[in-house]
Amino acid sequence: MGLGALGLAGLLLDERTSVVQAAPSDAGLGQKMPHFPGKVKRVIHFFCNGGPSHVDTFDPKPALTTYAGKPAPINLTTERKTGAAFPSPFKFQKYGESGLEISEIFAKTAEHADDMAVIRSMYAQVPNHEPSLMLMNCGDSVQPRPSVGAWVMYGLGAENRNLPGFIAMCPNGMPIKDSENWQSGFLPGIYQGTFVDPQHRELEKLIENIRSPHASLAVQRKQLDLLKAFNTQHMEERTDSRLDARIQSFELAFRMQTEAAEAFDISKEPDHVQARYGDGVHGRQTLIARRLLERGVRYVQLWHGAGQPWDNHNQIEANHRKLAGEIDGPISALMHDLKQRGMFEETLVIWGGEFGRTPTVELGGDGKEQMGRDHNHWGFSTWMAGGGIKGGTTYGATDDFGFKAVDKPTSVHDLHATILHLLGFDHEQLTYRYAGRDFRLTDVHGQVLREILT
Repeated sequence: MGLGALGLAGLLLDERTSVVQAAPSDAGLGQKMPHFPGKVKRVIHFFCNGGPSHVDTFDPKPALTTYAGKPAPINLTTERKTGAAFPSPFKFQKYGESGLEISEIFAKTAEHADDMAVIRSMYAQVPNHEPSLMLMNCGDSVQPRPSVGAWVMYGLGAENRNLPGFIAMCPNGMPIKDSENWQSGFLPGIYQGTFVDPQHRELEKLIENIRSPHASLAVQRKQLDLLKAFNTQHMEERTDSRLDARIQSFELAFRMQTEAAEAFDISKEPDHVQARYGDGVHGRQTLIARRLLERGVRYVQLWHGAGQPWDNHNQIEANHRKLAGEIDGPISALMHDLKQRGMFEETLVIWGGEFGRTPTVELGGDGKEQMGRDHNHWGFSTWMAGGGIKGGTTYGATDDFGFKAVDKPTSVHDLHATILHLLGFDHEQLTYRYAGRDFRLTDVHGQVLREILT
């Protein structure tokens, strides 16, 4: 009876919806203007799945050495039983003119210490992986919500219409349930992250169904035009955002057949550049990420620790050294390349996991020390670098032992608010009307961390 059309018109005119919805035929893939000029245009997020230990990476705690093998004055409740204070097995050193203290296992990343702002006072809500993963990646630990990358795409649109604007890469893949970490949620499906498995070198395996084994490009174009005509006729009688997202997915997949092959082909890079990133899968995916950022991809998330996560409940020295060794060189190479290519000031680089680890040693069921650390949501570290970031700085602090954020406690919502601010958005105004209310990435929380911004 026309009520659907009236509702759509109301949404388009609603001043509370900060990003105006495009017509179904255009559905938001085109570029959009942020609320104000942003410092950066693109984001790359190194996500260390499993929870890297902050006291072994970016938050040195000398007091742990003093209390080694003794009960720590502070010991908060986590998932498992822990025992005495457990000093880091790694040496920390001051780097750069700023003297930022960083662990030896990230010595190559530390070459860029003067570009980094380390947030040492992060905290999450619970010491469990799944809810903390959702909180960090989607802004809510309980209900499925759109991921950060989906919100960025919703706000800014695509810079290159021939490639996905939001790509998540994870060697060997992730369990199906973890795909919620790059979902679009209640946002239109066109904003969902495109998953790529970089363990493969061949384009056809990197991106499933990138080539048609049955039809040429010309035949595919005719097929899509006919299908689009049918779908458009169908949508004239009803509003269906899912169908519109499907149409655009088909169109994007068609266009990707020509540009994706070139973007993902790292053999075109000079030998010395490939050598800097290394021949490992994480070096390869980081180099691919840089090529994607160059070509207008807005948000790239590089997952690390799928097969062997940073969830080191035992033997943390050997495990953390191996894991850091896989990404330390690639991170440094990326930072170098971004600077050399004039992209650093328009790119936001983020590193972190879903929570940290305890400064006390984990105990097994028999009460023996496992030489590892339990999950710790009370306090952990994340760092940011790039455009708009005040390099060579630290923000906040955990207590003397590294258990809990005590100075300038920083929520995940604060981190998300800061990311959106750097992209040019007021996080309170970037909203989407769903189920009768205006939702946002930061829910009803979040403060921009202005002290780490230039």
